[in-house]
Amino acid sequence: MDDDILTIEEVARYLRVSERTVYDWAQKGEIPSGKIGTVWRFKKSEIERWVNERLSSNRPASVFSVVQIQNILSPDRILFLNHAKKRDVLVAMAENLAGAPQIKTRQELIAEILRREELMSTAIGRGIAIPHVRLSSVTDLVVSVGVSQCDIIDFQSLDDVPVRLLFMIAAAYNQHAYYLQTLSFFSSKLKNNELRSSLLAAKTPTEVYTLLVSQDEP
Repeated sequence: MDDDILTIEEVARYLRVSERTVYDWAQKGEIPSGKIGTVWRFKKSEIERWVNERLSSNRPASVFSVVQIQNILSPDRILFLNHAKKRDVLVAMAENLAGAPQIKTRQELIAEILRREELMSTAIGRGIAIPHVRLSSVTDLVVSVGVSQCDIIDFQSLDDVPVRLLFMIAAAYNQHAYYLQTLSFFSSKLKNNELRSSLLAAKTPTEVYTLLVSQDEP
């Protein structure tokens, strides 16, 4: 970070977000940047000033809350499940998520998802669970979605509503901010009763994906 000109990777590490997020901001003109040939480059002084302006602002910067579903989910990572036990559900979803190119170690993902669930239930109420991990073997944040055809009865949700919708998040260890934004994004959007009902009534992964993508505007 000593050089005046930074790469996307260096900016992502400095801001503790994913490289994809920095790329999206640059494409939209939301962060000071320029292209040398076909490659994005950033002046360190301008990035520092940009961050300071947003940190000192009385209102939160909208760019820090942007989560775009199409960048972290695809229809092939949407599952329809028929397991009554959370362990079976979590393993099935982790197996699916491990097929994403961002996941380098399948067994570590499964083990850590189960270990995280043992520490504390990831059910957040309203029939929703958001199992999540950060791992050094994950290269970028990625999501799998599960729609259960039956009640999952042993998630120990605070409101005692059986889980039917699951959103599994795996992120790189240095993606703490983006990881928290994604958790917050799903928690907020899924308060919508109509969206939850529509997801449960969906018949295909593409239908689920379309419903979620239509909800990704701030």
